[in-house]
Parts: sequence; C-alpha cells; structure tokens
Amino acid sequence: MRTTFEVADVLRNHWSQVEHHAHINAWQLRTLGAIKRCRTAELGGHVDVCTSCGTIRISYDSCRNRHCPKCQGKNREEWIQKRETELLPVPYFHVVFTLPDLLNPLTLHKPKEVYDTLFEAAWGTVKTFGNDHKHLGANTGMISILHTWGQTLTLHPHVHCIVPGGGLTDQGQWKTARSEGKYLFPVKAMSKVFRAKFVEAIKCRIPDLDKKLVNDLFKKPWVVFAKRPFGEPKDVLEYLGRYTHKVAISNHRILNIDKNTVTFSYKDYRQGGKKLEMTLDSLEFIRRFAMHILPKKFVKIRHYGILSSTSKKVTIPTILLQIPIGKTILIRLMIAEPFNPRMCPCCKTETMITLENLPKRGPPKLELSSLLASGSFNN
Repeated sequence: MRTTFEVADVLRNHWSQVEHHAHINAWQLRTLGAIKRCRTAELGGHVDVCTSCGTIRISYDSCRNRHCPKCQGKNREEWIQKRETELLPVPYFHVVFTLPDLLNPLTLHKPKEVYDTLFEAAWGTVKTFGNDHKHLGANTGMISILHTWGQTLTLHPHVHCIVPGGGLTDQGQWKTARSEGKYLFPVKAMSKVFRAKFVEAIKCRIPDLDKKLVNDLFKKPWVVFAKRPFGEPKDVLEYLGRYTHKVAISNHRILNIDKNTVTFSYKDYRQGGKKLEMTLDSLEFIRRFAMHILPKKFVKIRHYGILSSTSKKVTIPTILLQIPIGKTILIRLMIAEPFNPRMCPCCKTETMITLENLPKRGPPKLELSSLLASGSFNN
C-alpha cells in the first residue's frame, strides 16, 4: 500500500536541480533516478485479470534497487528464509562496531576503502578474541551488515554483527562461550583492538593518509557495543529481518512534503529513544539521502569464519551433530506471506493471469482497456 509521502515524491519535485547538484555524483544520480521511476509508467508494467471474479489489476514494475524504500520487502523475506536453515540452536550476540565522526570527511571522499576497512577490522577483532584461550579458544563466525546513517540521515558508519556464542576448536569440537554462552568478550578491550586494527588496515589501503588524522584517532575512545544474547534462535531471524535490507529512511517516516521542505520523524537515542520531528530543505534532504548510496557492486552483508559461504556447508552440520537433539528447535519465522502475483485481491483465489505487458511510458492499449472494462473476462 502506498504511503502518503515518499522519497520518490521529493525527487520528482526537484529533479532538475538534483541532476546538476554539485555534491551528487553520476552513480548516485543513477540510483536516485531509479528510485524516482520505481512503480511508475516509466518502467512499464502489466495488466492482470482474475479468471474467477473478473477483478482487473494494473501493476507497474519496480526498480529493484537496493537503496529504494519500496523494493526491500520481497528481498528481505527471501534472504531470511535462506538463513533460517543455517541458524544454530546456540546463543547469539548482537555486536555493533562504530567509526568515530573524525573519519566522516575521509568516508565521503573514499567510501569503499573506509567501509571495507570497517568490515575487516570488525571481523579481525572478533576473530582475535575468539582465538584467544583467555576468552574462547575456538574459531567463531560472524554475519555483519553495514549501515551508514544516523536517525537524521547524517553520516554514521557502523556494522551490526551477530556472533554465535561459541566456536569450533582446532579438533572440530564445539565450545560454548563463557558463562554458558551468557557472555561474549569484554567490550572495552574490543574497542582498543578494533581501533588498532582499523588504523593499521586503513593506512595500508590509503598510504598517503594524513598523519594528524591518525594521531587524532588514537586520542579518542572508539565504541563497540554488545547486547545480551538473543532469547531464542528465532529472535536472531527477527533481528535480521529488521536490519539486513534497511535503507537510509523508509517512506513511512516522511510526515510532510511541501514546495521547499521535507519533514520526517526520528528517534533521539540520547533522550531514551524519544520520537521527534525534523524539517530539512528538500535539496539538503536529498543530499543526505544520497550520502548513503553505496559504491557500485559493494557487498553490504558479509559472512565470516564458520558462517562464511565456503565453510558453513561443513561447519554447521558438524556443530549440529554435537548439540543434543533436545536443544534443536524447529523455527517458524513469523513473517508476512510473500506476495503471490496469481492471488486475486478480491476473491483470494490463485486465478490471476497476465493479459498484457505494458510498454514503458505508456498506459494499456485502448482496445484492451475497453475489453477489460466490459467485463468479458468474468468467466
């Protein structure tokens, strides 16, 4: 169902200015153009009719861009369903690695280098503590998801990670984290290691990095946040559903659009998550949104260690065999049914058929439209 206001509406209202915006590059402009055209006649579509009750439905094609607020629902459900079969019946921890705002200018200038380094340093930190016998002494894993925004669309790069509460020893035995999986690693120590690994790696990626920036990075404490373990394995999937395919701002947060401004809601976590409103100039809103368009072909969801794509086919069955069958839970994810294009919205039967594919920038043919209107397909 279409929300009252959309990011696409802001883009359409100011597109001539967006095309010549000094702070929007060609790749960002291409992405914004796709979002502007999403589910409109510009992308074409198709006409469906129910052979049971005669209901007619005209649907326009989506842009399928990963930054589009309207195109993430189906992708999110499909991704979660694939992960469901890989979920271990063990405690999982939610860990967040955040970059200090001192790095924001560098991030705007070299986003791929900074984001790749963020992933590398986060996994390097988890792996180091996992291999340390003082903390775990086993090979662990991680699923990490990059977010680049804060609630007000400012630049705030961080990775959300889920880490299993344990790992596989070199002998292939599952070893649970300390306190029976109720505690992972000390976050203060992780923060220092994370900072050191990031600075070391970014200096390798950007050899001419400003030495003053490097010194300043060591003067400021870095933030690593770890939540208590999830209650049940299904909570991990619910978490993934909220975070994996998020975009910088969803359409339902946009409260009003006028000629020159956009008003949207946000949560102020410094005030306990209090819900507030912010009004920005339309072009400033678009500029902030464009900051969070990732570089071309950049991978924003990454798997590491025993959960990596090359390892999990072996490691997951190995771990499951070592966990008592009584602890294995059949998980049913409570998500909405995926969209079924053959389901009639009126009589709820799978009797919709496609009669015509609409060309781009054009409505249905007059002859077909008249035929549909006459109800000739009711049989």
